[in-house]
Amino acid sequence: MASALDDDEISNDDYYSLLNVRREATQEELKAAYRRLCMLYHPDKHRDPELKRQAEALFNLVHEAYEVLSEPQARAIYDIYGKRGLDVDGWEVVERKRSPAEIREEYERLQREREERRLQQRTNPKGSISVGIDATDLFDRYEEDYEDMVGSVPHIEINRMHISQSIEAPLTTKDTAILSGSLSTHNGNGGGTINLALRRVTSTKGWGEVELGAGDTHGPLFGMKIFRNLTPRCFATAQCGLQFSSRGVRPGVTTVLARHLDKNTMGYLQWRWGIQSSMNTSVVRDTKSSHFTVAVQLGIPHTFMMMSYQYKFQDEDQTKIKGSVKSGFFGTVVEYGAERKISRHSVVGATVSVGVPQGVSLKIKLNRASQTYFFPIHLTDQLLPSAIFYATVGPLVFYLAIQQLVIRPYVRAQKEQELEKQRESSASNIAKKKQEAEAAVLLMQESVRRIIEAEESRMGLIILNAWYGKFVTDNSRKHERAKVIDVTVPLQCLVKDSKLILTEASKSGLPGFYDPCVGEEKSLKVLYQFRGVMHQVLSGDTEPLRIPKQSHRIDSDT
Repeated sequence: MASALDDDEISNDDYYSLLNVRREATQEELKAAYRRLCMLYHPDKHRDPELKRQAEALFNLVHEAYEVLSEPQARAIYDIYGKRGLDVDGWEVVERKRSPAEIREEYERLQREREERRLQQRTNPKGSISVGIDATDLFDRYEEDYEDMVGSVPHIEINRMHISQSIEAPLTTKDTAILSGSLSTHNGNGGGTINLALRRVTSTKGWGEVELGAGDTHGPLFGMKIFRNLTPRCFATAQCGLQFSSRGVRPGVTTVLARHLDKNTMGYLQWRWGIQSSMNTSVVRDTKSSHFTVAVQLGIPHTFMMMSYQYKFQDEDQTKIKGSVKSGFFGTVVEYGAERKISRHSVVGATVSVGVPQGVSLKIKLNRASQTYFFPIHLTDQLLPSAIFYATVGPLVFYLAIQQLVIRPYVRAQKEQELEKQRESSASNIAKKKQEAEAAVLLMQESVRRIIEAEESRMGLIILNAWYGKFVTDNSRKHERAKVIDVTVPLQCLVKDSKLILTEASKSGLPGFYDPCVGEEKSLKVLYQFRGVMHQVLSGDTEPLRIPKQSHRIDSDT
């Protein structure tokens, strides 16, 4: 049954929006909304055969919505699956006497079973490609004699590459096999490795892993790794390995102890013994707007102190800027950079590294889904202001140019294609909804006339004009066409006791409404008169609205 209820198949009909009630509405609120719409659409109120037929269809739709939402079990099924769930055969597997909470538990069980089936087909591939570029001749060449530079072209070469790939193969719900491999080359010399790991989830608190590996540079490898939650706020990992080579067997052990210091802060203690022995402690604080890390390591051959900070902008592109300082026996390195989302699955970033004695480097990274492409470009071995300037300004100018000339037009074209497909697939349904809305407006005319007369007699709420759909107000979008419908009559029909209250549901499901621009952002603009004063209000599609509260007055010359 779960396979028959895919997310894309849930019906767009919103019973809550049709009745204009909250999703948490009580039985009394549902009954009041139902009675109000029954009085509006009752077929016996119309003598014209066509109006009577249209009223009967709308009356039946309102009755259907009330029947579902007033019955606890049907309402629970509707809340979980949508309208399609009510039409699926097989609900006999869920006892009629079960409560809404038990039905939700049944749904979660079915979801888990479906996830288990999907698990068998998922490999979760991950990969990375790193291409190291030596561009020191661009800047260091200017230290040579001028005569030697005339007519020469800067020499730029790729001096190292690294490619790695891994896939996961779920064997059971608790066992997973992980196959990974890598190839590396540096200045003409290289090698590769292949690893196979078997991971088992032993309990809700931990898992264990056994790893076997082989390579042409390091020899066979055997390792084990264990993860364990010690307390709700503390966990530990332990890893040991044996590296076999022509020089003998080289053992290695790594342990990590981590603890939640508070809601957003983690503390880590790491001890490593073997080829590169060290002790490391670090504190990491990660919040919605920032990421901060401080670390100290004592080891052979690397001992250092490091501090980094990243600020996360709360924008659609998930922009981040970062900076770090790292100092130790090897020297001092300062890094700064930024990253930004350029499409649904792609993130691009650039980092400038300035250090002694490393010099100046530019690191460009592109994440595409589960693949990472990394391009470290070594610009100079010295601290040259010109290299720092071009490493900072160059990527920024290049990104802005590509963003304007390539990325934005491409994303806009993709969005238009998706919207066009969505419009074509829903064209017949929208036409049906439009006919229903037009029929509803015709049936509302007499009721609206009486409501207006009653509101005028007490200087109450009069809807002068109301539009729903896509409004174009940004000058940069003048080429786009506004797509709105007149909803003055349906809104006036919802006025009761000089008040208009709309819930947080999409307004396209209200009586007399339909969606004029499928897949696009919509809003509701209302011009109304209350106590003889004109006001205007703009509300988002799913934003709750209460009139006359939260409105602003319009000047008399507007």
